[in-house]
Amino acid sequence: MVNTAVVLAGGKGTRLQSAFPDTAKPMVPLAGKPVLQHLVETYSAQGIERFLFTIGHLGDQIRSHFGDGASWGVQIEYFEEKEALGTAGALSQLQDVLPEQFWVLYGDTISDIDLAQMEAFHLSKRADATLFVHPNDHPYDSDLVQNDRHSRIIAVHGKPHDPSIDYPNSVNAAFYLFNKNVIAQIPADRASDFGRDLFPAWAHSLKLYAYASPEYIKDMGKPERHAQVEKALISGKVAARNLSQRQRAIFLDRDGVINLDTDLIKTPDEMQVYPFAGPAIRRINESDFLSVVVTNQSAVARGLTDLDGIDAIHARMDRQLGADGAFVDALYYCPHHPDGGFPEERPEYKIPCSCRKPSPGMLLAAADRFQIDLERSWMIGDSPRDIEAGKAAGTRTIRVRTGHGAVPGPEPDYWAENIIDAVELIFTIESASL
Repeated sequence: MVNTAVVLAGGKGTRLQSAFPDTAKPMVPLAGKPVLQHLVETYSAQGIERFLFTIGHLGDQIRSHFGDGASWGVQIEYFEEKEALGTAGALSQLQDVLPEQFWVLYGDTISDIDLAQMEAFHLSKRADATLFVHPNDHPYDSDLVQNDRHSRIIAVHGKPHDPSIDYPNSVNAAFYLFNKNVIAQIPADRASDFGRDLFPAWAHSLKLYAYASPEYIKDMGKPERHAQVEKALISGKVAARNLSQRQRAIFLDRDGVINLDTDLIKTPDEMQVYPFAGPAIRRINESDFLSVVVTNQSAVARGLTDLDGIDAIHARMDRQLGADGAFVDALYYCPHHPDGGFPEERPEYKIPCSCRKPSPGMLLAAADRFQIDLERSWMIGDSPRDIEAGKAAGTRTIRVRTGHGAVPGPEPDYWAENIIDAVELIFTIESASL
């Protein structure tokens, strides 16, 4: 396994200075210990044996606390930036001491990511560089990553974003696995930044891949974020989201649950998220549950749109949810439809499949990918197909009265008026069972 990590620990932490004056940003305490110590303990437990700290502002505090790393059972080395080199510049100076593959982590960030899964992804793609990406509650002021359906990154969109374009809520979370050959692509004579200067170009010149995961990662660069991260750390949420642990999910149908069902949505302009859907999904985001959309999209099979069109529709949905501070952790859709006989249909999608609800294929695929305990999870839908799929997968089911909620079908475990009532019902039931 990859057992070396470069940790960028030279930032000034300007926004945190009011709360923690004269403290190096990676040394700001969280739950009784420096944030950088949490990083070392988390990832040394997963097999990282060697850490290279790039230090600058107040770097002596870091060196004094960690020494050579022996107290943590690791080897720690230091590279002191005489002048600020940006997030990427220091790597160009470390070429002679780095192995063929290495992690790049940020010293002001709390995370708990299953390194083995991310490394396996990196190797399977034969990537030059793999970026950890995830949705967040503020995509409008984040650097967004756009990838193809094989996870290869095709563009990186820095903030601010063009308001006329819908981007998927896929955020560069500042956690990377690099092959050594990328160092030659970093300018050696000036400061540079990964997100601003390098990744947009590397998307065209290198094999750059996006590893999407709902695992916990958040920087604590602002006082309010520091409080959020500390709460998540103390509650156990940070460690529990590691994909080596069993997860719980709330599966959501799309049309009629999240958005107005106008019958076979074909364009982004037809995507109208219910005003109560954003707050409902935000409640899921704040909980211990993953939010996973599973949706039949036979418009593809019918020839009314294509896969790129479906992606564009979902980017519009992401944008509307993001305006409410909400996001879905993962989305699965089925483009198939079993019945033929229409002139504009696409025969390659007019097939029986295991993913189209009422079959449980999409739920089972998500469960396999994210270690979801289906018996402790829920399915919220508006149609009989949703309830049948949830029952077949082994989840508990709630049917909402929006969308196709009046169509006769199998009895769900519970009924609710809409998605926000369904989510509140879930949390009431879960609280009562504790």
